[in-house]
Amino acid sequence: MGTQVTSDAAQSRPAPSLRSDRIPLGIAFMMGATLLFAISQALSKLEVANYSFAEVLFFRAFGSLLICALLILPRGGLAVFRTQRFGAHAARNALQTGSQSLMLIALSMMPLAGVVAINFSAPLFAAVLAAIWLREKIGTARAVALVVGFFGVLLVASPGASSFSVGAIFAIANAVTYGSVMTVVRGMSATESVETLTMHQMVFLTVFFALALPIFGFAWPANSTDWLILLGNGVLNGIGQYWWTRALSLAPPAALGPYYYFLLVWAMILGFLMWGDIPTLTLIAGSAIVVGSGLFLLWHESGKKPLPAD
Repeated sequence: MGTQVTSDAAQSRPAPSLRSDRIPLGIAFMMGATLLFAISQALSKLEVANYSFAEVLFFRAFGSLLICALLILPRGGLAVFRTQRFGAHAARNALQTGSQSLMLIALSMMPLAGVVAINFSAPLFAAVLAAIWLREKIGTARAVALVVGFFGVLLVASPGASSFSVGAIFAIANAVTYGSVMTVVRGMSATESVETLTMHQMVFLTVFFALALPIFGFAWPANSTDWLILLGNGVLNGIGQYWWTRALSLAPPAALGPYYYFLLVWAMILGFLMWGDIPTLTLIAGSAIVVGSGLFLLWHESGKKPLPAD
């Protein structure tokens, strides 16, 4: 009898659930991350005029490592580094190293908003790769939002012979690489915690860019202002990276993609304030389209099903 009760109880007990998507919360984290990333990219563009891209990225990675360690290690300790997927972390961060390098080289050659606009194709690559590698369903509403968003990107980037440059090649290469990173992070977040993903990322990037310094050059920061910008850039980027990784653990790239486009809004504002770049009509029109597609997707995903309880 006791065995029967135990068996019945076991049968009535809910089976362990797979990871539940919390799309609106993921979108909120992505929005915050885009603002911090825009500021970080503007500071990087400012400093790459005086220092090698490897040095700027080393200081950014080192500052990010410090802030992430302060946020994560007091709660989880060194246990956050435990993983059965060390090779996957190494591969993911090799891709991220390439992505960040390509992005900064492009920033040294093009206006901030132009690089960001081209980078907007990254979530589209991520959505396609997630459908292929992770077998995630895009769905009709998400597909429409992505197509509309891509049309907005075309307006923003204004592709054509007059806009083609060496910097654009680096920006496009970054978009492809970054889209791959988004997909890999999404897949790894099924078994790896946000804290583990973030800490491995910061350590790997710091080491990778430190090793690159003898190759691409290192110059001691000239003054306290440069020190502040170089390290402060890392602090902002560290918080942004943590929020970005958290967003991808909560929602699929197809849902988050349109919200990454808000980075352009911040980039336009910063580009105007720091370099006097005036947004073109196509830039504004394209931005309105991608933002509109993102708002539609937020409405659709929020009303489709109730959010899981905390």
